[in-house]
Amino acid sequence: MKTILFVILISFLPAFCFSQAEAEKKSLSKIRLPERGLCAHRGAMKTHPENTLSAFNAAIEAGAHMIEFDVQLTKDNQMVVIHDGTVDRTTNGTGKVSDLTFAEIRTLDAGGWKSPDFKGEQIPTLDETLNIMPYNIWLNIHIKGDGDMGLRIAKVLAKKNRLHQAFLACGAKAAEMARKEVPEILICNMERQASNWDYVKGTMDMNADFIQLRGEIVPQFAEFTRTLKRSGIRINYFGTDSPEEMKRLFDYGVDFPLVNDIVHAVKVVDELNITPVNPNFRLED
Repeated sequence: MKTILFVILISFLPAFCFSQAEAEKKSLSKIRLPERGLCAHRGAMKTHPENTLSAFNAAIEAGAHMIEFDVQLTKDNQMVVIHDGTVDRTTNGTGKVSDLTFAEIRTLDAGGWKSPDFKGEQIPTLDETLNIMPYNIWLNIHIKGDGDMGLRIAKVLAKKNRLHQAFLACGAKAAEMARKEVPEILICNMERQASNWDYVKGTMDMNADFIQLRGEIVPQFAEFTRTLKRSGIRINYFGTDSPEEMKRLFDYGVDFPLVNDIVHAVKVVDELNITPVNPNFRLED
């Protein structure tokens, strides 16, 4: 009798799990993401060790509307969050990320170089980083390296129900591979061209969701943004901590300037009375 009841129970489990997943997706579909605001470049990197959980938590607490971070592979193909191709600058170790195993990476101190207050901070994994992120801010995931990284990250985002908010900042090849397996994945075109107009056109041809402008902030930016927004493309800019430049960027139609000093930048935006749609908040567990 117990065996029969167990078999009956197991037969209902897949349907129950599917129902739970669908319920979560339905809830996430109601989230309204910011239409403009500030992107914390590598987290709160001015005040905290970049690309660490402490930097990301500080950016969240400051009220970032988007957080940018970098992902690359270790020697044994684990996805870790670090910008440079080597660990030399931001840890107490040396060597290429791609030449170190995950176990070796995890022995490194990724915080002490910034301040003794952060001694012992580790290089986080992609999973650890995603696990602390709110569901109602943008996640700007910059892919480092070639190969199938975009595809791998897209699958993780799909599994963790993050496709509504996360986008891959990558080149055309990585975008194509990711879209074949995960068609819903959002893309920021990082295939920059010789001129900004070529970059704008290439981004529209790619059917990308974001672009990341850079360089001198000129009145022509207003023409870029008008053209891009007609195609439904959101506009990031790398990067500035200048209040005057932030104001000009917003005036020209840029949606999300990348900033290093997110704590100060949020105060600047408040003083400029630039109120993003849906200010940041943490969702209930």
